[in-house]
Amino acid sequence: MSQCRYRRILLKISGEGLCKSDGQGLDPEELSVVAQQIAEVAQAGVQVAVVVGGGNFIRGGALAQHSPLQRSTADYMGMLATVINAVALQDTLEHLGQPTRVASALHVMQVCEPFIRRKVLRHLEKGRVVVLAAGTGNPFFTTDTCAALRATELGAEVLLKATKVDGVYDSDPKHNPAAVRIPNLTYRQVLTDNLKVMDMTAISMAMESNIPIIVFNMKKRGNIMRVVRGEAIGTVIENATSSAVAVAHQ
Repeated sequence: MSQCRYRRILLKISGEGLCKSDGQGLDPEELSVVAQQIAEVAQAGVQVAVVVGGGNFIRGGALAQHSPLQRSTADYMGMLATVINAVALQDTLEHLGQPTRVASALHVMQVCEPFIRRKVLRHLEKGRVVVLAAGTGNPFFTTDTCAALRATELGAEVLLKATKVDGVYDSDPKHNPAAVRIPNLTYRQVLTDNLKVMDMTAISMAMESNIPIIVFNMKKRGNIMRVVRGEAIGTVIENATSSAVAVAHQ
């Protein structure tokens, strides 16, 4: 634990992080790689809460746009997709010897326990990874917003936004080989420039709670531990007056 900068983290993983690039569903190899990285951090003594998305199965907003389904219905379907991902991640982590609980904002009693803040905190204090499923339990809110909300509720010191790229760039690195990674941003810059890092509600909530966000590439093995140790990877988003994370990433 002495090598780790943070005592408690909130890790946000997209559903697509659990499948092959441009794929759907669950890929056992990708699931295993993610679980190994999470277990490594937890076994180093860091308390880990994970918010998982469901886009590898269903994206509520997109589904509602291209079908007769109401947005609320499609969003609830997306929440159920996150439960599938959460229990898959739980089993994979426990196969690696890491005790894990799934806490869901929707009641799915035969599969996982309900989200109760004090109970989740107790799990974290006992060294269990807690996978938070079903978003906020409400339609029209993304799992990014859920991540910012849960990070605030659980007193996380940092919100780690795991993606497929090395951070935030000045242009799309897929289309511009000369794109440059931006190591530090403020919440205000993200909001003003409408940068597509997380949805605006999530950024605003993190700003109000003063929880730094680090955007990094989870597909590079070991990167979660590198971020937790304070290594200078990815992009740090924080208030302009905050210095704790900025110093670590100089």
